[in-house]
Parts: sequence; C-alpha cells; structure tokens
Amino acid sequence: MQVGYVCEASPEVSANEDFVLASERFVVVLDGATASGMPTGCVHDVAWLAGRLGGRLAAVLIERPELGLVEVLREGIVSTLALHAGCDLRNPDSPSSTVAVVRERGGLLEWLVLADSWVVVERVGGGIVEVHDDRTAHLPAYDRASVSRLRNTDEGFWVASTRPEAADRALTGSVPAAEVRRFAVVTDGVSRLVERYGWSWARVLDALEQRGPAAVVRELRAAEAAAEAGSFRGKRYDDATAVFGVL
Repeated sequence: MQVGYVCEASPEVSANEDFVLASERFVVVLDGATASGMPTGCVHDVAWLAGRLGGRLAAVLIERPELGLVEVLREGIVSTLALHAGCDLRNPDSPSSTVAVVRERGGLLEWLVLADSWVVVERVGGGIVEVHDDRTAHLPAYDRASVSRLRNTDEGFWVASTRPEAADRALTGSVPAAEVRRFAVVTDGVSRLVERYGWSWARVLDALEQRGPAAVVRELRAAEAAAEAGSFRGKRYDDATAVFGVL
C-alpha cells in the first residue's frame, strides 16, 4: 500500500480535530466532533480524543492483526476509556469522533466507517464503491438537546466515544486487492467537494492522484471562500483530511 495525505485545520481555528495515521498496510482517519457547548463531563477536548483513539486503533491493528475491523474499533474504544480518569463516562456529550479505517489483509482491501467520513474505492476497469454512514443526515431534529439525545442510539446515529458497542454499528466491507485501482479516505471537510460543490468522486480521485492531496485541499479552500453566504448548510470551513492510496 502506498499512500499520501494531508490533514489541515480549518482556517478559522487553531486546533485540528482531525487525525490521520498510515502505514504500509492500513490507514486510520478520525474526525473529532466539534463540541456543541453542552456539558461533556470530560476534562479532555475533542482533539485529545481523536489523537488518543487514533493512536490506539493503530496499536491494535499492529499488535492484533488477526482481529476483524469491528473488533479493532471495539478494542480501541475500550483502551481509550482507560485514559479518562476523573471523567463522567456516562455523559452522552463526551468527546466523540468519526472513524474510517482501510486495511490490506489476506488479499483483500477491507474498510470500516463509523459516522460521516468516507471511504471511496475505484475498481480496476471502472466502478466506484462509496462507503458513507449517513445517519446524521436523517435525524428528526438538529438542535443541541435532540442531537445529544440521539447520539449513540439506534434511533439516531453512532460515533466513537465512550460506548464500545458503537463498533457493532459501523459499516464494513471489502473487495479483492487485485481489483483495486485506487482509493481515498476523507473526512466530511473534504467530501463537501462532492456534497456541496458538485464534484464527482471520479473527479476527486483524479485530482488526488494527479495533483496530490494538498492541492485538492487548496482548491477546496478556494471554493469555501468563494461560496455565497446562505448557499450552504453548516460551517463555511472545516478541518480537512484527504488520503489517497494505491495497492
């Protein structure tokens, strides 16, 4: 596996709440959920959670290569919980994060996605597999109290936080490694190129391959800056992580 990536904070903030770690056989990407302003019961911030959980996921992938990706995520959450000394782990607004993992193992390219990051795989000969957990796009309400109530419930959405069983709700799959032409793993700060600015995933993959992840994020920032107020939902800017890989 050969990968290149960029992980860049939003121009409007100083702390990057995204996290990426890559090796010769796996990629781990997390996108910490920006604090809502609700009490979290935790002394740690979102960037702390993303970094600690990301590091522990990588450790499990290295130390326990026989585990499936669901078990990898479960083990990562459990080991991160042990670092929360003095925190109220029952609080539903504890720091949380999306998770996206890609791994090459046993002749397969495997993936796991929890919450709204993306894994995009182009097969040899054409055809793109788009893996995206879109449960956050179908909530009955988006006010702070409703999101808090719906977080880590089957009626709402699941994220990696203090509930190890969130791993069971992740999306998983695989394709034969020999059928993979190229792949990308991106946070929703980059997927807005498709969701907000009209790119196709084929165009994203082409741009990542031909110009590199950093150039793609520069194009993203230009589009964000040029967007008219009221033409988009949510934040104008976001942390942006883009990984491009080939096998």
